[in-house]
Amino acid sequence: MFFLNSQYMLLVALPSFLIAIWAQMKVQGALKRYSRVPAASGLSGAEAAAEILRASGINNVAIETTRGFLGDHYDPSSHTLRLSPDVYNGRSLAAVGIAAHEAGHALQQAHAYAPLGLRSAIVPLAVMSNLAWPILILGLILRASPLGALLVTGALLLFLVLVVMQVVNLPVEYNASRRAREALLRCGIVSAQEDGGIKAVLNAAALTYVAAALGAILQFLYFLGLARRN
Repeated sequence: MFFLNSQYMLLVALPSFLIAIWAQMKVQGALKRYSRVPAASGLSGAEAAAEILRASGINNVAIETTRGFLGDHYDPSSHTLRLSPDVYNGRSLAAVGIAAHEAGHALQQAHAYAPLGLRSAIVPLAVMSNLAWPILILGLILRASPLGALLVTGALLLFLVLVVMQVVNLPVEYNASRRAREALLRCGIVSAQEDGGIKAVLNAAALTYVAAALGAILQFLYFLGLARRN
């Protein structure tokens, strides 16, 4: 594709790749360290999440296992907390921290946390952003025509939706981690001494969202500049 030139590689692809690799290294390092540290409570990730939900008066959330490494997530539409086998069954600080983080999203929903609702509303539009690339390519090919300009504008709007989605992710994820740590301490699942390990794991995991947001912003700015030049 003619616009994926050395400038794109230097200004977008390479920085995004390096940031993503750095974030992944931080996550892997934290997981490797704290997956070896057992939680003093002896609870598994699933048990810790269940205790947090019970103590918060939330009884309509199911906890299930899901396939895949780090496939942990909370589905607000079905009120289901899905944990990977290592987190569901694991009894380490890493497993308890990740499970508690996902339970934190259930707490957000129960307390009508606005950014979570906004993220859920944006998701369908963010899925449509997969069409941004082919629309942009066609628009640049037809850039001398009114239709080309319209297609480029539409593609940029879809890229912008992706940026908004990634930016909204940041307060949602950091807030879920804060709620998780507070709940773990409040329920006596971890001690104040163990909280440092929980914080390290959750902060490292949050860096992946920071990397994704930066990558989306760089991509949008590049194509915005390209569209203005054309």
